[in-house]
Order: sequence, then C-alpha cells, then structure tokens
Amino acid sequence: MSDALYVANSSPFIVFERIGRLDLLRALLGRSYIPPAVRHEVFSSRQLPDWVEERLLTQPLASRIAGSRLGAGEREAIALALEMKATELVIDDLAARRLAQSLEISIIGCLGLLLRAKHRKLIPAVRPLMDAMQSDEFRISDDLFGEILAAVGELENESH
Repeated sequence: MSDALYVANSSPFIVFERIGRLDLLRALLGRSYIPPAVRHEVFSSRQLPDWVEERLLTQPLASRIAGSRLGAGEREAIALALEMKATELVIDDLAARRLAQSLEISIIGCLGLLLRAKHRKLIPAVRPLMDAMQSDEFRISDDLFGEILAAVGELENESH
C-alpha cells in the first residue's frame, strides 16, 4: 500500500466526514492528493489534514476532460490522476467514473472503500456505515446495497 498513489475527488472527504469516519479514509488511502478545485469544494480556507496534499495541475485539461459536463472537482481530479499516474482515483459520480475508466484510470468509490475496509478488518460491518451514508442522502440502490452486504456476509433474511 505504501507505493500506492491516490487522487481523490470531493465525495470521499464529504461522505466520510459526514459519517464521522475520516479516520477510515486516512487508514485506507494513507497520503492522498487533491487538485485545487477539490480543496476549494471541501476544505475552503480550512487547513488540510496532514495526510492530504493539494497538487496543482501542470498541464491544461485535455479537451475530452474539459469538454465534459462534470464539475470542476471531477474534471481536475481526473486530470490530476492522469498526470500523476495514480494507482486509483477515488470518485463516485457516475459520469466522472465512466470518463475516468475510458481514460484507463483505475477507480474506486466510497462503497468500494467500505468493502476494502471490511476486508482489511478496519471495520466490523459495512451495514451501519452504509445506513449512515444513506441517511445523509448518499444514494445506494437497494440492489447494490444487497449485493454489498452479500459480498461481505452481512446479508440477513430481511429485505432492506
């Protein structure tokens, strides 16, 4: 993991902060890099956590990225992941994920991070955290919710 290089969009910081588990994000990613737009969206003038580093883009956005209908944070995060040759881009927006994948960038989202946390035994269960995410307006389809619970052996007979 120490050689892994992570670039993150705004969503993981917002989601994990709202559920009170930024510590989990730090444990999973170690040092992570964000572009200026993400710093502005998430941290504004607040000091960055010591494990998060803002990186300026050194090249103009590729036309394919600049021409997308994504927000500034998504566009810059994708461009930074390309520039830095990131191991993974942490991003949740579906259109942004599709663009990143088309550019051959490896991606993971907040739910994938929860699965990784469970696999690494950093959390005892994913259900309470997914419930917390959903109660804070993070959208998870019922099918996906069930698939994740089944994948980690937390699926009960009751339906969600």
